[in-house]
Amino acid sequence: MTDTITPSDTADAADRPPFDAADLVDRTREGFERGLTRSLAWRRGQLDAMAAMLNENADRFLDALATDLHKPRTEGWTTEIGFTLADIDHQKSNLEKWSAPRKASVPLAYQPAKARIVPEPKGVVLIIAPWNYPLQLLLSPMAAAIGAGNAIVAKPSELAPATSAVVTELCAQYLDTTTIAVVEGGVAESTALLEQRFDHIFFTGGTRVGKIVMRAAAEHLTPVTLELGGKSPAIVAADADVEVAGRRIAWGKFVNSGQTCIAPDYVLVARPLRDALVAAIERSVSDFYGDDPQASADYGRIISDDHFHRVAGLVSGAGSGEVAFGGTTDAADRYVAPTVLLDPDPDSEVMVDEIFGPVLPVLCVDDIDEAIDFVNARDKPLALYAFTEDEATSKRIIRRTSSGGVSVNGTLLHIGPPDLPFGGIGPSGMGAYHGAAGFETFSHLKSVLEKRSRPDLKVLYPPYSNTKERLIRWLQ
Repeated sequence: MTDTITPSDTADAADRPPFDAADLVDRTREGFERGLTRSLAWRRGQLDAMAAMLNENADRFLDALATDLHKPRTEGWTTEIGFTLADIDHQKSNLEKWSAPRKASVPLAYQPAKARIVPEPKGVVLIIAPWNYPLQLLLSPMAAAIGAGNAIVAKPSELAPATSAVVTELCAQYLDTTTIAVVEGGVAESTALLEQRFDHIFFTGGTRVGKIVMRAAAEHLTPVTLELGGKSPAIVAADADVEVAGRRIAWGKFVNSGQTCIAPDYVLVARPLRDALVAAIERSVSDFYGDDPQASADYGRIISDDHFHRVAGLVSGAGSGEVAFGGTTDAADRYVAPTVLLDPDPDSEVMVDEIFGPVLPVLCVDDIDEAIDFVNARDKPLALYAFTEDEATSKRIIRRTSSGGVSVNGTLLHIGPPDLPFGGIGPSGMGAYHGAAGFETFSHLKSVLEKRSRPDLKVLYPPYSNTKERLIRWLQ
């Protein structure tokens, strides 16, 4: 995910009351140390409260998302509120099973003994959310952290100020403020929080800030989960259903005006299919948003002026290729039209940097091997999309490439099933969450072995002998 934080984003810092990060974290830790978060009753109660907050205030959240991102109400419900409610429900449904001790086998050499794995909360966790899905990407990790029994300090994005204000206000009303704190603010507040000792840090955002977070975590040897981004490719094989591929790529790319960490960032298409695919994408854009997407209530806007100018500059940048359709911009409205670029230079800015906007480069390849080699020559992406009617081709792409996740004949959808872990690999992130993966991210799996005092076999104790050594080798 691309960073867009600049010094101007913190211009209102002087208007905020003084912020004592150390005191806040200490108070939150005190609640955790008192054991308030450990019971399943507390966890269920907080998850129920979060669900009630979303259901009872859906209109306020949708209005805030529309203010920040011009997000359509249906899209806001589907990708933010509905998604998070499903995540909360999945946590609740599996909470007892996931939190229960797990039996482990004991080899003969350690008998008689019993062993088990005990999931326990890590402690006080810091969750830093981005601006592109400012509700989902704050509350969904919070739900996982609550399910695992942690206390939480959460930081919504200041670049989505309307959503940040509403979620901060309502979390204070609905959730346990003794153990869950939501902090508004900008870079200064984030920096102050990162100076504190946490038991886990969960960050969603861009690579640049991800490195800052990881350096800060290293000071306290704090484990981190980094949900980043990168250039997620779509590979369209020669046997693909072009109409379906065009429609699904258009949806995945242009939803939220392209500001999605797993949006297709570029397309590699079999050369004979290129023109038909581009035409299918263009028809889909017209079907979705009409002849003038700027006038459509269903098409979003770029989050900030800085980000608008960055994305608009990619369209006209050196080596960006030919504009197949779109390409128009309106700075006053922070509008960038759904745009397809043909044959950009692979070394151009639009092909090197994550776009994070409604601009889609399309390049031709002669075969699947060329597409695979192109992907593998670059950083491992957060997502990869393969369009083919041949199962052997899809298996080949999956086997020979590495990415955080894959959707075959679809885009974005692999993020939905709660039993599929979501996370990156290498520069696209580390760690995963959703469902059981989220519970385990915020848990320490403690190993426990129990023995009785008798019998007390002497074979392991000095002095050693040949007989003892033979017996130990046999037992192991």
